[in-house]
Amino acid sequence: VQLQASGGGLVQAGGSLRLSCVVSGGTFSNYAIGWFRQTPEKEHEFVATISWTASAPIYADSVKGRFTISRDDAKNTVYLEMNSLKPEDTALYYCTAGRAATRRFDIYNFWGLGTQVTVSS
Repeated sequence: VQLQASGGGLVQAGGSLRLSCVVSGGTFSNYAIGWFRQTPEKEHEFVATISWTASAPIYADSVKGRFTISRDDAKNTVYLEMNSLKPEDTALYYCTAGRAATRRFDIYNFWGLGTQVTVSS
């Protein structure tokens, strides 16, 4: 299973970005997909996850109400809509795939290279 994240960039505080994660090489509908982010201070910080049924997405408290995760099984893609971005959201964002939608990075079986998000103040 391969995962490719895209959609990052430089944005001003208060702005928006939409990240995409395209999954290939497996049965997409069987997997929960998670988003994590990494900074020099924090490794594998949980952001959001969505189960294979797309029911009850889970969000980190720091992004709840600002970020929305969704999936399009027809396109083998999961999206992370990020609104009201803050400088502390600056990080390398990457997606993961596994059998369970969990906050724990070590539960996921696959992950891909990330996409950089930089939020200027």
